[in-house]
Amino acid sequence: MPTNGSPDETMPAVAGDPDWLPPEINVTVAHPARVYDYLLGGKDNFSADRALGDAVAKAMPSARDMVRANRAFLGRAVRYLVTEAGVRQFLDVGTGIPTAGNTHEVAQALAPESRIVYVDNDPIVLTHARALITSDPVGATAFIRADLRDPDTILDAPALRRTLDLGEPVALMLIAILMYIRDEEDPRGLVSALMDALPSGSYLALTHPTADFSPDEAAGAVAATEKGGISFTPRSQAEVAAFFDGLELVDPGVVPILAWHPEGIPPGDPRAAYYYGAMGRKP
Repeated sequence: MPTNGSPDETMPAVAGDPDWLPPEINVTVAHPARVYDYLLGGKDNFSADRALGDAVAKAMPSARDMVRANRAFLGRAVRYLVTEAGVRQFLDVGTGIPTAGNTHEVAQALAPESRIVYVDNDPIVLTHARALITSDPVGATAFIRADLRDPDTILDAPALRRTLDLGEPVALMLIAILMYIRDEEDPRGLVSALMDALPSGSYLALTHPTADFSPDEAAGAVAATEKGGISFTPRSQAEVAAFFDGLELVDPGVVPILAWHPEGIPPGDPRAAYYYGAMGRKP
């Protein structure tokens, strides 16, 4: 990837250098992790990411609320996995730029011995993960730079083998990532390849945008995202459910993310966030 770094396109300080960038970063091209960071209100993004984020928010005015709803789902899912399912190992693919409420923070607050491997394909995510993600001393965290489209690279990574025991249950977290995989790239096959490598008692937790609730807004978001150079594929409830073939769905099944194990007062309109969320256990 070509290097590109204009003076106004700098990242927050890393290792004391406010102008440092990973050499392979192309700041003129939007990246999903940085667009997501922008919509969350973060600062680790460039003008291309902000332009695409603004275009998505124009087409789908509640987009910022939806990324926050995704983040909240992540927290609820991890808490369920730790407290209800007894899971102590997590493989978080498409983790994004570290912010509050990361998987390891939620898990280790409840079970300090939890072990987490993060995976993302953006070198900026790797840089910030190394600088900001610190594990509880009795647990462990690691980061792999890899792509969901290449499950073998993820599974064969020495960092994964050092950090996780694949003889014990692992929770595979795919939060707001599968929509970037086109149908012709076989997203179900990619998920199956990862789940097949995990033992009985492992879990799959995912969220996925849908056009079921607002087809016009979803179409606008797809158009804006594709124009920005990022593939984007919303999927129906049945298509999301297909990712769980062979798994035992955790109640309440594939539902709007706001309706999945809500904490506190149940949402008045669970379809206000155009995402499905679900969790399944490998028998």
